[in-house]
Amino acid sequence: MKIVKKILIVLLVVFAIAQFFGPEKNTGDIATVQPFLTETNPPEDVTAILKETCFDCHSNHTRYPWYNTITPINYWLAEHVNDGKKHFNVSVWNDYSAKKKGHKLEELIEMVEEKEMPLDSYLWTHQEANLTDAQIESVINWAKNMRVIYSLVPRPE
Repeated sequence: MKIVKKILIVLLVVFAIAQFFGPEKNTGDIATVQPFLTETNPPEDVTAILKETCFDCHSNHTRYPWYNTITPINYWLAEHVNDGKKHFNVSVWNDYSAKKKGHKLEELIEMVEEKEMPLDSYLWTHQEANLTDAQIESVINWAKNMRVIYSLVPRPE
């Protein structure tokens, strides 16, 4: 019994010390999403959906929940954000070629259509991001229209 108590005390001390450490936060300027919004010109309802369900993990600005101050949860969230930005980052939209923009929208369509995005783990604490069928249809229609536009952009030779 004494050994279990000692182990619990050590674990508690390690947990307390760990709280002083954490990953770098994704706290860039929210204005970095504006070129994406300006260029793709989503309707108001789609803009609201993107802001509520996508930008936390797919831009250089994340709105962190209170529990992000708890280690190791903050590392888990940081990994989600970094992975999301690796696949699709609206804050660097202007760095993408027209072909890549079309491909990113194709991936967006596929992930939203198959209800793989937003992630279930995001929905656990962000019920407002749980998209209705009508919202999914709006996002997909907007993205498909934008893909057509990017497919018409002449490619450099």
